Amino acid sequence: MISETKVVPAFLGGFICIYGLVSGFVKERLFLSEALVAMVFGILIGPEVINVVDPRTFLNVEKFTLEFARYVIAIQVMAAGITLPHRYIVRKWRTMSVLLGPVMVVMWLVTAGIIHLMFEIEFKQSLLIASCAAPTDPILANSVVKGRYAEANVPKNVRDALSAESGINDGLGLPFLYFALYLLNENYSTGHAIGKWFYWIWCYNILLSIVIGVVIGYVARKLLRLAESYDLIDKESFLAFSIGLSIFIVGILQLIRSDDVLCCFIAGHSFTWDSWFREETKDAHFQEVLDGLINVTFFVYFGTIIPWQQFNNPELVIAPWRLIVTAIMVLLLRRLPVVTLLTRITPAFRNYRQSLFAGWFGPIGVGAIFFAEIVLEEIEAEPEHYHLRSREIIQPIIAFLIFSSVLVHGITLPLLYIGKVVRSRSRSFSTMSIRNGIASRLSFVNSRDPGVHGVQIPMMDSTLSDEYADGLHGKHDSHMGFTISPPVSTEHSSRDPQNNEPASRDDVPLGLSRTITIDEIPKVARDQMDIHYRIPQTQSQYRQHMQNMPSALHGPGHGHLYADLPTRSMSAQELAEPESQNTMLVKDATKHEKAVDSEHVIQRRSLDQQSLSELSVAGPSVDAEPTSDSSTPDF
Repeated sequence: MISETKVVPAFLGGFICIYGLVSGFVKERLFLSEALVAMVFGILIGPEVINVVDPRTFLNVEKFTLEFARYVIAIQVMAAGITLPHRYIVRKWRTMSVLLGPVMVVMWLVTAGIIHLMFEIEFKQSLLIASCAAPTDPILANSVVKGRYAEANVPKNVRDALSAESGINDGLGLPFLYFALYLLNENYSTGHAIGKWFYWIWCYNILLSIVIGVVIGYVARKLLRLAESYDLIDKESFLAFSIGLSIFIVGILQLIRSDDVLCCFIAGHSFTWDSWFREETKDAHFQEVLDGLINVTFFVYFGTIIPWQQFNNPELVIAPWRLIVTAIMVLLLRRLPVVTLLTRITPAFRNYRQSLFAGWFGPIGVGAIFFAEIVLEEIEAEPEHYHLRSREIIQPIIAFLIFSSVLVHGITLPLLYIGKVVRSRSRSFSTMSIRNGIASRLSFVNSRDPGVHGVQIPMMDSTLSDEYADGLHGKHDSHMGFTISPPVSTEHSSRDPQNNEPASRDDVPLGLSRTITIDEIPKVARDQMDIHYRIPQTQSQYRQHMQNMPSALHGPGHGHLYADLPTRSMSAQELAEPESQNTMLVKDATKHEKAVDSEHVIQRRSLDQQSLSELSVAGPSVDAEPTSDSSTPDF
């Protein structure tokens, strides 16, 4: 028979390699968390599916899980403390007070009430189980505080608050856990339990670990900076310093039996108090790589040890439907309502939308496993002082809550992204822009380059006749540079940017204009915000564009979708050709709106009196009598 110690490396290493090949697609396109993918893989190779790996056959699962979870959390909270802005805990003390005070207490009590209601156990026992699920998980929170989706859609103030909360409340979960544990101890009276809880947990574990964390972080920062200034440390050791520091703190705090997780977070934040280490390592991704390997390994392991058979135990009043209802109620009621209600006293959340988002993303993960194993260890040390059911019921409930949280929070971002795409597709195509000559649905952003100029490309109405489109001309203006002025459909209106008054039918519909940037010196396009065209070719490119418009858009309901947009950008060879004498350099569209002088305003307002039907692109304007045909709009 093949040894388990040979099977595990083969499957784990193979998964890491295969997942690594598609990790960018999974995380940046599908927006699935790596914890979800790893847990699913662990379930597949575990004893309940193909039964390739069963850790219970060669490990003491409870002790190994406790220590494995301890070091995973220590490294993660250290990373959370390092990545926070400098002095964040002190500067945002009001936000942290709300999230770590009333929010965490309500999370604990609400979860305890739900478990008490669903599994018919004493409230003190439900408090013990709920204390494991009270902290939020820093590993699962990474899906909304790191990555492309988070950086593009989640405000930094929300990301920092979630990261700080998930880092520090894993250490502050001990008071909730030991309060219930001491109350359940039949050898303690209520007064003795509360007294021991105060001096042993709050003073020795919490306060002492905070002091040790501050001191270790400060000393480590000074020593590292001194070694770096004298060129005593190499790059590899410099990058790995924080990992070694977290392992060192866990070992020291375990020797004195204090709160190692909280100490790691405080030390990490003290270590980067002046942001020096974070700035020095911001371009290096060593810690992110190591974190990813550890997290994937842990959740693969968790998938193999999920106690599926314990999810249906009538003797303990555990049934699948009870677990499912409990998970739904906990995920919806444990955190979301209280965070939303406390929005006005939480400075980090600037509106209810941010509070709803932060209230939903309070996942249950590695910290819950860690605290559950601590409970089992304490009960096994003095089994005669605790009710047997307290030990038997905690593992299946916590395991199912973790499984549900990883699953639900892991697919939340894809659902949010799909909803965003559906909403964006329902918008008008009038928000289309150009990316290297191809229409996209992203809003066009003016170039950030001060040397880049712009030309307004207006939207056209499908009610225009082909003769009008072919004979469309523009006009030169010393301030506008180059502008194509379309007719204004009666279905659309805009405002004059000069006086914020409703524009007349003569005005250019600025709301339907887009800008394409043109450089003074022709060059190859750098990104989607810099697309370079020669002005004399605009009219011919417009005709070509109108011919290439999709036939699906040629309908009476899509009249406002026709854009005067060239179909491609110029090649490098074409851009290198010398410009003709008629080429005009245009000014940036944003500068144009501010630079239009009174002469141009008079010209635009005179259109109503002259009833012009055509405008020329170059040279003198062409006079034409307006027709009464309804297909040709009035000017």
